[in-house]
Amino acid sequence: MKRTILIICNIILPFTIWSQQNEKFEQLKENWSTPNEYHTASGAPGSLYWQQQADYNIKVILNDQDQSITGEATITYTNNSPHSLAYIWMQLDQNLNNRNGESCLSQERNITDSMTTFQFYNVVGDKDYKSGYTIKSIKDQQGHKLPSFEDHTVMRIDLPKPLKAGEQYQFSIEWQYQIQNRFKIGGRSGFEYFPKDDNRLYNIAQFFPRMCVYDAMTGWQTKQYLGSGEFALEYGDYDVSITVPSHFVIAATGLLNNPQEVLTEMQQKRFEEAKSSSKKVIIITEEEAIKNEKSKSKTTKTWRFKANKVRDFSFAASPKFIWEVQKVSLANNHTPLAMSFYPKEGNPLWGDHALNAVIQALQEYSRMTFPYPYPQATIVNAANVGMEYPMLGYAFGRPIPNEDYTDLRKFKTIAVIIHEVGHNFFPMIVNSDERQWKWMDEGLNSFLGYLTEVQSFEDFPHRRGPAATIIPYLKSEGHNQIIMTSSDVVELHHKVNYDKVTFALNYLRNEILGKERFDFAFQTYCNRWEFKRPQPEDFFRSMEDASGMDLDWYWKAWFYTTDHVDVAVKEVKSFSLSKKEGTEFFEIIDPKTMDDSKYNKSIDFYDEVNLEELKKTYIDKHFCEVTFQNKGGIPVPLNLKIQLKNNTSLDLILPATIWRKHNKEVSQVFVLDAEIKSIVFDPKNNTSDTDVSNNSWTK
Repeated sequence: MKRTILIICNIILPFTIWSQQNEKFEQLKENWSTPNEYHTASGAPGSLYWQQQADYNIKVILNDQDQSITGEATITYTNNSPHSLAYIWMQLDQNLNNRNGESCLSQERNITDSMTTFQFYNVVGDKDYKSGYTIKSIKDQQGHKLPSFEDHTVMRIDLPKPLKAGEQYQFSIEWQYQIQNRFKIGGRSGFEYFPKDDNRLYNIAQFFPRMCVYDAMTGWQTKQYLGSGEFALEYGDYDVSITVPSHFVIAATGLLNNPQEVLTEMQQKRFEEAKSSSKKVIIITEEEAIKNEKSKSKTTKTWRFKANKVRDFSFAASPKFIWEVQKVSLANNHTPLAMSFYPKEGNPLWGDHALNAVIQALQEYSRMTFPYPYPQATIVNAANVGMEYPMLGYAFGRPIPNEDYTDLRKFKTIAVIIHEVGHNFFPMIVNSDERQWKWMDEGLNSFLGYLTEVQSFEDFPHRRGPAATIIPYLKSEGHNQIIMTSSDVVELHHKVNYDKVTFALNYLRNEILGKERFDFAFQTYCNRWEFKRPQPEDFFRSMEDASGMDLDWYWKAWFYTTDHVDVAVKEVKSFSLSKKEGTEFFEIIDPKTMDDSKYNKSIDFYDEVNLEELKKTYIDKHFCEVTFQNKGGIPVPLNLKIQLKNNTSLDLILPATIWRKHNKEVSQVFVLDAEIKSIVFDPKNNTSDTDVSNNSWTK
């Protein structure tokens, strides 16, 4: 009983983090890199933080006759590091589909007794497809050949002399490759063939050799591109010229630099109107697009785009495009253009909803992070793909031909558009290393996508965010990999990196930190790392630093373990100072009357309490001792609803730190005005508890 009184009096005993019982609340210092002048203990960039720069001047030709890309680029590489570099590394991501390369050979494949044609094709591949880059030349500014070494999806270039700190190096490279049919070969880029119209829609990415990242935490990032782990890239300025058949229209990263050379007078007029219009302006109508794709021009045009401070470049090209534009008003008077490109096959779904989804994403993400800094954001309808690049994303979603679209198809399309536009913030601006940490862009982006759905649309069927969306996965045998797993190793990567992270952040926002404190901390992280490259611990530390709360226990539970939430109300005991039916009687003992052998003689504090007055105060109160079990392993706040026999109820929250000494089982005492009738843990099931059958007790 003495222990019970101590809890009521809120006397907290010392807590030692090294106790075997307390491992859930150990600090994560051993898991994180040591703070330094580049990445500080607060989670902010340090005073000596640096990053490299790679500027590209690119000229490519898209040949629609043989579906090939031929290109040449001049690359200016700036060494902002304090180190001398004897060689540089480049990414050759088009080599992904080389049948004799690591990515294909390390891909598990199986043959079953019965397979569809498409399944069989995916297993055996296309023996006639000539995949990967053909590097024609690598030369310095004087035209001298530079020695190089290719290793599947990366290539080392040896420099004539070490590139010293602060110096620039310029070189040129020429290459060619065959564009794959995405529906046969797969991949994030390629072409979609429309047999009825005998034309193609190209979404072209990873189309040029790109500089690998060199940074203070990793050195050269030369992990092979195996397909799942996406990209680690440096910022730079891009000047890109793209030659295509004259009847093609191009959507791309950056701003169109020569509209007078590639657009008709009417298209130019409409485009200028759109720059100042808060309403949708259709630059190319469906009727004009249909006429365009029938022209089959034999001549070519060159479209030129410029983009500053971007980490990559992508473009889509087709004669099929309908083109819509609308100005978006954001904070600090910034007015980027929202743009949508899609074939007639996307109507009426895309004409009704695509552009508005782009606008909603830009507005909500800008509110939660920082105002969108780029001049435009474009979404392109490409079947069977959702992918992102600076200022440009690809999204699936089309109505069934000759049928109206359902609400479900509409919401799925809106969701993927929001997601791909949202990637402009993560990782295009908050430039995390996707090759290693998929969750840092996919998880954070999915979380903000969920908030955008909530803020912008009614009755949205959320794929991720609420507890109900993650519970089946947490209960499944497939929940066997932690979030802090390298991108290419994660098996159910959508469940781990998208869904689980979205729920974890949503729960952290609503139930642990509260919206105001979370939003301030999250925005602090985003602003600190805008146009910089954060590490996982920079996110964790920034959230703790700006929220003012030690969250190591939370990161450990959700990001470093495969534990789940399953809290059980194990036992409820009722006590009273007076003998009453259904309750156990107990007596408060005056410590001065206790035997010295049973009582520590620190009685000064108790001497100040008048025993008889204390009894009078609590004679009509009811004392309830509740024991909770943590069966799932994750320590969570105990959100409780208590019903009393006098028909009143209480809503109480015990903080997650109640588990800090004993993660398996804890007890708490409640002083009540009437006897307890029932108690329920997590009455709204916001915690993702996987077994609600043990969440309640009824007398």
